[in-house]
Amino acid sequence: MAKRGKSGGRNGLRPVAGVVDVPKGTRPDGPVEGVYYIDTGDCQLIADQDNSTGWLLKINGVMSSHIDLADPLFLDFEYMRWMAALIESRWPTKAAAHKLRGLHLGGGACSLARYFHAAYPDARQVVVELDGKLAEYVRGWFDLPKAPLLRLRVGEAREVTETLTADTRDFIIRDVFAGSLTPRPLTTAEFTEHIKRVLAPGGIYVVNSGDAPDLKNAREDAATIAAAFEHTVIIADPAMLKGRRYGNMVMAGSDTPLDGDPQLARRLLGGAVPAHIWNDAQVRAFATGSPVRHDPPLPSIAP
Repeated sequence: MAKRGKSGGRNGLRPVAGVVDVPKGTRPDGPVEGVYYIDTGDCQLIADQDNSTGWLLKINGVMSSHIDLADPLFLDFEYMRWMAALIESRWPTKAAAHKLRGLHLGGGACSLARYFHAAYPDARQVVVELDGKLAEYVRGWFDLPKAPLLRLRVGEAREVTETLTADTRDFIIRDVFAGSLTPRPLTTAEFTEHIKRVLAPGGIYVVNSGDAPDLKNAREDAATIAAAFEHTVIIADPAMLKGRRYGNMVMAGSDTPLDGDPQLARRLLGGAVPAHIWNDAQVRAFATGSPVRHDPPLPSIAP
């Protein structure tokens, strides 16, 4: 992988043998294994050795996404399966009465966006991706649905969310990471109020909350979401819920109950990594004593 340096190379990266530097505005024609320069560093595209049509995407050394070119309904990452199960519990795929409107904060390989396009062919989705070069690559590698079914919008997730019209999204997914954690501006009560404003009545806010065994970050995420929404759930495997390992929790908030579908609990238990779902009371107990995150105060201006 390319290493960050003080000079040389694009984005402060030193040129490294084997790293592909495609001119800006050029879109590849299908996936090719390699390490690629992107606007925020580098990414690596890896053929899945266990799946002839599968591809893995690393961003700055961190595993980000998996795509199966032959089957968009296959999700290799468990936390994505949990997110899909939660949304399909609210809107069963065979009974969706209207065109779902989805917003994805964090793009990666657009695995979930491809999934929901296959599950809800009339859905309208927007994926917000900070890295414009990565968005170009992903469009070329994975033959994503075209606009208006799926739009890739290059920008910072909070800035974009703050510009969106109220009551215009049925679900919003936050899956943005800088290293092992979500950037703090996307985790505060003030940002969550923008999420609530953009969600339509009955909409769901779903987040991927990564944490270490101390669960400090997860508890603060839960406290912040529970302060904003009347109804919450957490989905994770038992080891993660007990603080025995680093991993992912899926958290969600809504203005209507999220845990009333017994089929959802059975579906979550049936995966390769069985997961439990905590109801609202359990989420609030988990968050007890943890602070709600807030934006830093604005600097005072001298008269």
